[in-house]
Amino acid sequence: MRQIPLLDVRDGGPIAHAAARIAAARALRDACLAPMPRWGHVCLAPVDRLARSWLRKSASRYFEDLERIAEILGFHGAAALNMSYLFACTTQAFVDASGAPAIRRSLDWPFRGLGRGVEIAWTAGPASGFYNVTWPGAVGVLTAMAPGRFSAVINQAPMRRRIDGAMTYPYDFALNLANALRDENGWPPDHLLRFAFETCSNFEEAVALLAREPLARPVLFTVTGTKPHEIALIERTERDSNVLRGAVVVANDWQEPRPGWRGRMGPENNEARRAMMRQTIASTEPFAWATPPVLNHTTRLVVEMTSARDGGLAARGYECTPWRRLPEPATADFRLSDGAVAA
Repeated sequence: MRQIPLLDVRDGGPIAHAAARIAAARALRDACLAPMPRWGHVCLAPVDRLARSWLRKSASRYFEDLERIAEILGFHGAAALNMSYLFACTTQAFVDASGAPAIRRSLDWPFRGLGRGVEIAWTAGPASGFYNVTWPGAVGVLTAMAPGRFSAVINQAPMRRRIDGAMTYPYDFALNLANALRDENGWPPDHLLRFAFETCSNFEEAVALLAREPLARPVLFTVTGTKPHEIALIERTERDSNVLRGAVVVANDWQEPRPGWRGRMGPENNEARRAMMRQTIASTEPFAWATPPVLNHTTRLVVEMTSARDGGLAARGYECTPWRRLPEPATADFRLSDGAVAA
């Protein structure tokens, strides 16, 4: 199996990462777009322009990073794939047997190649360094750990619904997208999470920032620190936040139902994934919790961050073939404690 690379990009960040891994970024783009008809590739250039225009008017500080990365990679799709949003995730934040807060997370995305192409970027900001579980060409942060400070992950929030029923789903989806493109000038959630890792010196600073700043779309942030009581779920809409403290299992819905919202994947699926995580909380076997329904045909990545206090991080990539219902590991397990050599 492919070993997940660890790259030291403290000097240069995502731009340096993209420059060092141009071939890997191209292979990832080709894998993600492989199911798309050839004529669909013609749409990449205008979609890139739309994504860049939207990011320019957002609150993100990383527009120039995306522009530079697109220039370095030299192909259409870099901006569009950066602005796509994760499909589904399952996250558990708890206090482990050592008494330290920990995070387990799966990331489900229909794109192929993400499991095979995952990399760990050791990057840094004014507050200190952090390990970002990411892909070459990505600008934001979805899953990361800053030793001695905090760990955090993103889950997609539920969808705003105006009219119940499957027939009206495309209408609500299109209207939500149109509103985001037309009206919002907040942060893309993954860009705000990157800013938190770069600038926040501790858990409480990160929670305050993620709960305060305006966002371009709803999101769920799960954050753990270095002490047993430092666990928080931040449920965000574009302007409002609900901060919940303590151990939690997060799917793709609010912890308490809200009128006008519907959880991604449906309530039965979300609750089944939460139940599986609760059942396996006592297990100390690596990735023993990565079983159905948490593990499913769209799972591309599972990560364990055992403690920001101790700096323990493990990751495994998955890929699914058309004739298999469940994905299979596409990478050898990465363990930061093994002292992986930078690629």
